[in-house]
Amino acid sequence: MDESSTLFLAVSIMIIMIGMGLGLTLQDFRRVGENPKPVLIGLFNQIILLPIIGFILCLIFKPEPFIAIGLMMLVACPGGTSSNIITLLARGDLPLSISLTSINSLITIFTIPLIINFSFDFFSTSIGSITPPTQDIFISLIVVIAIPLSIGMFIKKKASSFAQRMEGPVRKASSILLALVILSILVKEFELFKKHFADTVGILFVLNTLTMSIGFFGSKMFKLNLKQAITIAIESGIQNGTLTISLAVITVGRPDLAIVAAVYGPLMYLMALVPIMFGIRNFKK
Repeated sequence: MDESSTLFLAVSIMIIMIGMGLGLTLQDFRRVGENPKPVLIGLFNQIILLPIIGFILCLIFKPEPFIAIGLMMLVACPGGTSSNIITLLARGDLPLSISLTSINSLITIFTIPLIINFSFDFFSTSIGSITPPTQDIFISLIVVIAIPLSIGMFIKKKASSFAQRMEGPVRKASSILLALVILSILVKEFELFKKHFADTVGILFVLNTLTMSIGFFGSKMFKLNLKQAITIAIESGIQNGTLTISLAVITVGRPDLAIVAAVYGPLMYLMALVPIMFGIRNFKK
Protein backbone atom coordinates (compact mmCIF):
# COMPACT_ATOMS: atom_id res chain seq x y z
CA MET A 1 0.00 0.00 0.00
CA ASP A 2 1.11 3.56 -0.64
CA GLU A 3 1.55 6.15 2.10
CA SER A 4 -1.89 7.72 1.59
CA SER A 5 -3.62 4.33 1.93
CA THR A 6 -1.64 3.52 5.05
CA LEU A 7 -2.49 6.90 6.56
CA PHE A 8 -6.18 6.39 5.77
CA LEU A 9 -6.08 3.00 7.47
CA ALA A 10 -4.37 4.38 10.58
CA VAL A 11 -6.84 7.26 10.92
CA SER A 12 -9.77 4.87 10.39
CA ILE A 13 -8.59 2.56 13.16
CA MET A 14 -8.12 5.48 15.54
CA ILE A 15 -11.63 6.80 14.84
CA ILE A 16 -13.06 3.35 15.53
CA MET A 17 -11.16 3.13 18.83
CA ILE A 18 -12.31 6.61 19.90
CA GLY A 19 -15.87 5.53 19.10
CA MET A 20 -15.48 2.49 21.33
CA GLY A 21 -14.11 4.69 24.11
CA LEU A 22 -17.23 6.86 23.96
CA GLY A 23 -19.22 3.92 25.29
CA LEU A 24 -16.83 2.93 28.09
CA THR A 25 -16.19 4.10 31.64
CA LEU A 26 -13.90 2.96 34.42
CA GLN A 27 -16.91 1.13 35.87
CA ASP A 28 -16.64 -1.35 32.98
CA PHE A 29 -13.28 -2.45 34.36
CA ARG A 30 -14.64 -2.71 37.92
CA ARG A 31 -17.17 -5.34 36.81
CA VAL A 32 -14.37 -7.91 36.94
CA GLY A 33 -14.33 -7.76 40.72
CA GLU A 34 -18.11 -7.72 40.99
CA ASN A 35 -18.68 -10.90 38.96
CA PRO A 36 -15.36 -12.46 37.93
CA LYS A 37 -16.47 -15.93 36.79
CA PRO A 38 -17.94 -15.13 33.33
CA VAL A 39 -15.22 -12.56 32.67
CA LEU A 40 -12.46 -15.04 33.48
CA ILE A 41 -14.06 -17.74 31.30
CA GLY A 42 -14.40 -15.28 28.42
CA LEU A 43 -10.81 -14.06 28.76
CA PHE A 44 -9.50 -17.63 28.90
CA ASN A 45 -11.27 -18.38 25.62
CA GLN A 46 -10.04 -15.18 23.96
CA ILE A 47 -6.47 -14.92 25.21
CA ILE A 48 -5.40 -18.55 25.65
CA LEU A 49 -7.75 -20.99 23.92
CA LEU A 50 -8.25 -19.04 20.68
CA PRO A 51 -4.53 -18.89 19.70
CA ILE A 52 -4.15 -22.58 20.54
CA ILE A 53 -7.10 -23.50 18.28
CA GLY A 54 -5.73 -21.28 15.50
CA PHE A 55 -2.31 -22.91 15.71
CA ILE A 56 -3.75 -26.44 15.68
CA LEU A 57 -5.86 -25.60 12.62
CA CYS A 58 -2.75 -24.31 10.85
CA LEU A 59 -1.01 -27.62 11.56
CA ILE A 60 -4.00 -29.60 10.28
CA PHE A 61 -4.85 -27.54 7.18
CA LYS A 62 -1.22 -26.66 6.34
CA PRO A 63 -2.03 -23.35 4.56
CA GLU A 64 0.52 -21.15 2.81
CA PRO A 65 2.90 -19.51 5.33
CA PHE A 66 1.48 -16.02 4.80
CA ILE A 67 -2.04 -17.37 5.44
CA ALA A 68 -0.89 -19.16 8.59
CA ILE A 69 0.77 -16.00 9.92
CA GLY A 70 -2.28 -13.96 8.97
CA LEU A 71 -4.54 -16.40 10.81
CA MET A 72 -2.34 -16.30 13.92
CA MET A 73 -2.41 -12.51 13.79
CA LEU A 74 -6.21 -12.71 13.61
CA VAL A 75 -6.59 -15.01 16.62
CA ALA A 76 -4.19 -12.78 18.55
CA CYS A 77 -6.73 -9.94 18.18
CA PRO A 78 -9.99 -11.05 19.85
CA GLY A 79 -13.22 -9.12 20.26
CA GLY A 80 -13.33 -5.53 19.17
CA THR A 81 -16.25 -3.17 18.78
CA SER A 82 -18.18 -5.53 16.49
CA SER A 83 -18.71 -8.05 19.29
CA ASN A 84 -20.50 -5.44 21.40
CA ILE A 85 -22.94 -4.64 18.58
CA ILE A 86 -23.59 -8.31 17.81
CA THR A 87 -24.13 -9.04 21.51
CA LEU A 88 -26.71 -6.27 21.65
CA LEU A 89 -28.52 -7.67 18.60
CA ALA A 90 -28.41 -11.21 20.06
CA ARG A 91 -29.95 -10.04 23.37
CA GLY A 92 -26.78 -11.11 25.19
CA ASP A 93 -25.11 -9.68 28.29
CA LEU A 94 -23.89 -6.33 26.97
CA PRO A 95 -22.04 -5.25 30.16
CA LEU A 96 -20.11 -8.54 30.05
CA SER A 97 -19.27 -7.97 26.38
CA ILE A 98 -18.05 -4.44 27.05
CA SER A 99 -16.00 -5.61 30.04
CA LEU A 100 -14.32 -8.33 27.97
CA THR A 101 -13.62 -5.88 25.15
CA SER A 102 -12.17 -3.37 27.61
CA ILE A 103 -9.90 -5.83 29.40
CA ASN A 104 -8.65 -7.76 26.38
CA SER A 105 -7.81 -4.43 24.68
CA LEU A 106 -5.29 -3.91 27.47
CA ILE A 107 -4.06 -7.51 27.77
CA THR A 108 -3.48 -7.94 24.04
CA ILE A 109 -1.07 -5.01 24.00
CA PHE A 110 1.31 -7.48 25.65
CA THR A 111 0.13 -10.81 24.19
CA ILE A 112 -0.08 -9.81 20.50
CA PRO A 113 3.70 -9.31 20.09
CA LEU A 114 4.34 -12.70 21.71
CA ILE A 115 1.93 -14.54 19.40
CA ILE A 116 3.11 -12.74 16.26
CA ASN A 117 6.76 -13.33 17.13
CA PHE A 118 6.04 -17.04 17.55
CA SER A 119 4.14 -17.12 14.26
CA PHE A 120 6.97 -15.49 12.32
CA ASP A 121 9.50 -17.87 13.85
CA PHE A 122 7.38 -20.96 13.12
CA PHE A 123 5.84 -20.22 9.72
CA SER A 124 8.03 -17.66 7.94
CA THR A 125 10.70 -19.99 6.49
CA SER A 126 9.35 -19.79 2.94
CA ILE A 127 8.50 -16.08 2.86
CA GLY A 128 11.95 -14.78 3.60
CA SER A 129 13.80 -13.76 6.71
CA ILE A 130 11.68 -11.22 8.58
CA THR A 131 12.58 -9.97 12.03
CA PRO A 132 9.45 -9.90 14.19
CA PRO A 133 8.87 -6.18 14.87
CA THR A 134 8.09 -6.48 18.59
CA GLN A 135 8.87 -2.86 19.44
CA ASP A 136 6.99 -1.53 16.42
CA ILE A 137 3.95 -3.66 17.25
CA PHE A 138 3.94 -2.46 20.86
CA ILE A 139 4.21 1.20 19.83
CA SER A 140 1.53 0.73 17.17
CA LEU A 141 -0.88 -0.79 19.70
CA ILE A 142 -0.30 2.10 22.10
CA VAL A 143 -0.84 4.73 19.40
CA VAL A 144 -3.69 3.02 17.54
CA ILE A 145 -5.60 1.50 20.48
CA ALA A 146 -4.65 2.79 23.91
CA ILE A 147 -4.46 6.54 23.19
CA PRO A 148 -7.64 6.80 21.04
CA LEU A 149 -9.52 4.57 23.49
CA SER A 150 -8.42 6.81 26.36
CA ILE A 151 -9.50 9.91 24.42
CA GLY A 152 -12.96 8.43 23.91
CA MET A 153 -13.27 7.52 27.60
CA PHE A 154 -12.07 10.99 28.62
CA ILE A 155 -14.75 12.59 26.43
CA LYS A 156 -17.31 10.19 27.93
CA LYS A 157 -16.32 11.30 31.44
CA LYS A 158 -16.12 15.04 30.82
CA ALA A 159 -19.00 15.43 28.35
CA SER A 160 -21.25 12.41 28.79
CA SER A 161 -24.25 13.90 26.96
CA PHE A 162 -22.07 14.77 23.96
CA ALA A 163 -20.49 11.31 24.03
CA GLN A 164 -23.93 9.70 24.12
CA ARG A 165 -25.08 11.72 21.10
CA MET A 166 -21.90 10.96 19.16
CA GLU A 167 -21.57 7.27 20.00
CA GLY A 168 -24.13 6.17 17.39
CA PRO A 169 -22.85 8.33 14.51
CA VAL A 170 -19.24 7.42 15.27
CA ARG A 171 -20.08 3.70 15.29
CA LYS A 172 -21.86 4.07 11.94
CA ALA A 173 -18.90 5.97 10.54
CA SER A 174 -16.63 3.25 11.91
CA SER A 175 -18.61 0.58 10.08
CA ILE A 176 -18.32 2.52 6.83
CA LEU A 177 -14.60 3.06 7.33
CA LEU A 178 -14.07 -0.62 8.10
CA ALA A 179 -15.95 -1.61 4.95
CA LEU A 180 -13.76 0.76 2.92
CA VAL A 181 -10.61 -0.63 4.52
CA ILE A 182 -11.61 -4.22 3.73
CA LEU A 183 -12.57 -3.24 0.19
CA SER A 184 -9.25 -1.49 -0.38
CA ILE A 185 -7.34 -4.56 0.85
CA LEU A 186 -9.35 -6.84 -1.44
CA VAL A 187 -8.80 -4.56 -4.44
CA LYS A 188 -5.09 -4.24 -3.74
CA GLU A 189 -4.58 -7.97 -3.23
CA PHE A 190 -7.40 -9.28 -5.45
CA GLU A 191 -5.31 -11.78 -7.39
CA LEU A 192 -3.86 -13.21 -4.18
CA PHE A 193 -7.33 -13.20 -2.60
CA LYS A 194 -8.85 -15.02 -5.59
CA LYS A 195 -6.04 -17.55 -5.66
CA HIS A 196 -6.26 -18.47 -1.98
CA PHE A 197 -9.96 -17.86 -1.21
CA ALA A 198 -10.95 -21.55 -1.21
CA ASP A 199 -8.21 -22.61 1.21
CA THR A 200 -8.68 -19.58 3.43
CA VAL A 201 -12.46 -19.68 3.76
CA GLY A 202 -12.39 -23.35 4.77
CA ILE A 203 -10.03 -22.97 7.69
CA LEU A 204 -11.77 -19.76 8.78
CA PHE A 205 -15.20 -21.41 8.72
CA VAL A 206 -13.89 -24.17 10.98
CA LEU A 207 -12.20 -21.60 13.24
CA ASN A 208 -15.42 -19.62 13.70
CA THR A 209 -17.59 -22.69 14.22
CA LEU A 210 -15.22 -24.22 16.77
CA THR A 211 -14.61 -21.07 18.78
CA MET A 212 -18.29 -20.08 19.03
CA SER A 213 -19.34 -23.63 19.91
CA ILE A 214 -16.68 -24.00 22.60
CA GLY A 215 -17.56 -20.56 23.94
CA PHE A 216 -21.25 -21.42 24.25
CA PHE A 217 -21.14 -25.01 25.48
CA GLY A 218 -18.14 -24.35 27.73
CA SER A 219 -20.07 -21.53 29.39
CA LYS A 220 -23.08 -23.77 29.93
CA MET A 221 -20.79 -26.43 31.39
CA PHE A 222 -19.63 -23.86 33.96
CA LYS A 223 -23.29 -23.06 34.68
CA LEU A 224 -23.39 -19.54 33.29
CA ASN A 225 -26.81 -18.25 32.28
CA LEU A 226 -28.00 -18.19 28.68
CA LYS A 227 -27.27 -14.50 28.11
CA GLN A 228 -23.70 -14.95 29.36
CA ALA A 229 -23.22 -18.10 27.26
CA ILE A 230 -24.39 -16.32 24.10
CA THR A 231 -22.08 -13.40 24.86
CA ILE A 232 -19.00 -15.57 25.41
CA ALA A 233 -19.78 -17.51 22.22
CA ILE A 234 -19.85 -14.22 20.30
CA GLU A 235 -16.71 -12.91 22.01
CA SER A 236 -14.91 -16.17 21.17
CA GLY A 237 -15.92 -16.18 17.49
CA ILE A 238 -15.78 -12.47 16.61
CA GLN A 239 -12.22 -11.28 16.04
CA ASN A 240 -10.84 -7.76 15.71
CA GLY A 241 -10.20 -7.80 11.97
CA THR A 242 -9.63 -4.05 12.00
CA LEU A 243 -6.67 -4.35 14.33
CA THR A 244 -5.34 -7.35 12.41
CA ILE A 245 -5.38 -5.39 9.16
CA SER A 246 -3.72 -2.46 10.92
CA LEU A 247 -0.90 -4.66 12.22
CA ALA A 248 -0.40 -6.38 8.86
CA VAL A 249 -0.38 -3.22 6.74
CA ILE A 250 0.93 -0.47 9.02
CA THR A 251 3.21 -2.27 11.47
CA VAL A 252 4.54 -5.25 9.52
CA GLY A 253 4.18 -3.67 6.07
CA ARG A 254 2.73 -6.84 4.51
CA PRO A 255 -0.77 -6.30 3.02
CA ASP A 256 -0.86 -9.97 1.98
CA LEU A 257 -1.00 -10.93 5.67
CA ALA A 258 -4.29 -8.99 5.89
CA ILE A 259 -6.01 -11.31 3.40
CA VAL A 260 -7.15 -13.64 6.20
CA ALA A 261 -8.74 -10.80 8.16
CA ALA A 262 -10.36 -9.41 5.01
CA VAL A 263 -11.97 -12.79 4.29
CA TYR A 264 -12.91 -13.42 7.91
CA GLY A 265 -14.73 -10.08 8.29
CA PRO A 266 -17.73 -10.86 6.03
CA LEU A 267 -17.67 -14.53 7.08
CA MET A 268 -17.88 -13.83 10.81
CA TYR A 269 -20.78 -11.41 10.32
CA LEU A 270 -22.62 -14.06 8.32
CA MET A 271 -21.93 -16.66 11.00
CA ALA A 272 -23.01 -14.19 13.69
CA LEU A 273 -26.57 -14.52 12.39
CA VAL A 274 -26.72 -17.86 14.25
CA PRO A 275 -26.34 -16.44 17.81
CA ILE A 276 -28.39 -13.35 16.83
CA MET A 277 -31.37 -15.43 15.67
CA PHE A 278 -30.94 -17.81 18.60
CA GLY A 279 -30.95 -14.94 21.08
CA ILE A 280 -33.94 -13.21 19.48
CA ARG A 281 -35.93 -16.45 19.52
CA ASN A 282 -35.15 -17.16 23.17
CA PHE A 283 -35.58 -13.65 24.53
CA LYS A 284 -38.26 -12.21 22.22
CA LYS A 285 -40.70 -11.89 25.12
